Amino acid sequence: MLNLERLRTLDALARHGSVRGAADGLHVTTSAVSQQMAKLEREVGQPLLAKSGRGVRLTDAGRLLADHAARIISQVELAQADVEAQRGCAVGELRIGAFPTAMRGLLPQVLSVLRAEHPELRALVREQEPEESMTSVVRGDLDLALAIDWHNKRMPVPAELTRAHLLDDSVDIAVPAGHRLADRSRISLAEFADDDWISWNEGQFCHEWLVYTLRGTGIEPRITHIAEEHHTQLAFVEAGLGVCVAPKLGRGPVPPGVRLLPVCDTVRRHVYAVWRADADRRPSIRAAVDALQKVAAGLQ
Repeated sequence: MLNLERLRTLDALARHGSVRGAADGLHVTTSAVSQQMAKLEREVGQPLLAKSGRGVRLTDAGRLLADHAARIISQVELAQADVEAQRGCAVGELRIGAFPTAMRGLLPQVLSVLRAEHPELRALVREQEPEESMTSVVRGDLDLALAIDWHNKRMPVPAELTRAHLLDDSVDIAVPAGHRLADRSRISLAEFADDDWISWNEGQFCHEWLVYTLRGTGIEPRITHIAEEHHTQLAFVEAGLGVCVAPKLGRGPVPPGVRLLPVCDTVRRHVYAVWRADADRRPSIRAAVDALQKVAAGLQ
């Protein structure tokens, strides 16, 4: 009899391509992954992994069994969704991924609502960038994720995911208090042609959006500093090191040496939730989406 948890481990290895990746996806240690695989190999009576340089690869038998494992796990998840739907209660564990500003500005209230309305549901939250969290939902490492795109640049959503709009988050431009435009009530992005910019990490969707948007206004962006957190970006702005985009969601206190300027052509982010379409019947997913929409409505 094949053990389901060991099949999950094999599936994670096939999806992530390494023992470390599988361990991170399953939230266990690398030694736990190795132990589960050793037991599975004994169960099937043949090697499933082979050494490849410093890592491992699946053998032919390993790939064959991994294909079956993916289908078995999908069927188990559908069965769990059906049973949960039959019971009609949001129970068990729900794994949620969210980007940093949503973690601050949205999730705390949502988790409070879920705890009050669904005490048997245990929500586990992980901070991730939208691209990463959507991939995690597709893989089954997360049940639901919060993602964003922009009014002029949409993020592609995998076909196997369902999405629900939560809110539109308008943004301002943060400038030092002594900036030449600091006293203006509204500004145009084209007026920042000569400014240094503080941006997100290269390769992230928001960084690509900023470059794309500034070039669309005729500006070749001069990005001089990279910082992941908005609070860090604002600290750099206060020090006179450049300007940055400042979303309203999860913004928190603004340093005294920073001025926030609305943009004439409103710049906004679309915030939404995504989950696997085959999990749509789960009451826990519906409960989380309802709580997200309830809290988001109060923020607009």
